[in-house]
Amino acid sequence: MRLPVMPPVPPMLSKPVAQIPAGMSYEPKWDGFRSICFRDGDDVELGSRNERPLTRYFPELVAAATAELPARCVIDGEIVLPRGDGLDFEALQLRLHPAASRVRMLAEQTPAAFVAFDLLALDDVDYTGRPFEQRRAALAAALTESGPTFHLTPATTDLPTAQRWFTEFEGAGLDGVIAKPLDLRYQPDKRAMFKVKHQRTADCVVAGYRLHKSGADAVGSLLLGLYADDGSLASVGVIGAFPMVTRRTLFAELQPLVTDFDGHPWNWAAQFDTAEALQQAQRRYGGSRWNAGKDLSFVPLRPERVVEVRYDHMEGQRFRHTAQFNRLRPDREPGSCTFEQLESPVTFSLGEILPGLSR
Repeated sequence: MRLPVMPPVPPMLSKPVAQIPAGMSYEPKWDGFRSICFRDGDDVELGSRNERPLTRYFPELVAAATAELPARCVIDGEIVLPRGDGLDFEALQLRLHPAASRVRMLAEQTPAAFVAFDLLALDDVDYTGRPFEQRRAALAAALTESGPTFHLTPATTDLPTAQRWFTEFEGAGLDGVIAKPLDLRYQPDKRAMFKVKHQRTADCVVAGYRLHKSGADAVGSLLLGLYADDGSLASVGVIGAFPMVTRRTLFAELQPLVTDFDGHPWNWAAQFDTAEALQQAQRRYGGSRWNAGKDLSFVPLRPERVVEVRYDHMEGQRFRHTAQFNRLRPDREPGSCTFEQLESPVTFSLGEILPGLSR
């Protein structure tokens, strides 16, 4: 592979802001795996945010790149998994499987797509030093023959349109708006763009905790639950960003609530009789899909404490991203912490955002 911009390249990043800034180019914020696609003839590599290739996990994108993209190019974008009228991030996570046979099967059953939003190189020209306005125009021209797998993201310089996108597009699984200065040069690994994401609060039950890696007297993360209509306590996510003094204070305050798993709503060890089923249950209750060797055990608590958290949006019955701690809520009854308190986004079809992407 010989390109003006060679892998690995860390992608340019964005920093959060409270409102959409004026006077910029705006795009939907796609919810998938950030990737830079390098193509030189039949050679294709899919980079990632951590610079480790995603190529082996998405053979259908490699094949589509040779059919739909210019012969020599470097394109920044997002790997997404469209399903029905929205994006399915959980199914996308399942694509990262170590077994080649499983990868091939998932590529056929749940094919991914690539949404392009920046151009780093085309033929022998390095575009990273050019302003974004020029890179966007060149990208649009380069992708006129793309599809059905590679797509150009919608973009606008009209602020009211961007504000409408922010409200409407969440219903299709997108999670905000990205704003880019028109004169912005491409800056790898720098937070040079701006992102506006939905911020909401929810009152959740604290059903357990994991110890901090520093020792046995500090909380690493709290496991959160909400009550479903049938009275069961559903696992919705975790919070784990605390100052060390708060970690130790929480540890001391939670000790009177420590219990065993008998009678605990998440007694998964008694419910699953195979190692695979147990691992799936551990992940469900706040575990890690990205680190198979991570200890997913937790200390069960009587579900009597309520905490208010900040979150951006839900994916099914779980917070899409790690929630953020707001405050303890001693004034709330745990039984009142239900899914009914959560705001439902306006339903919106993925095909209305990017025709040809929905499946």
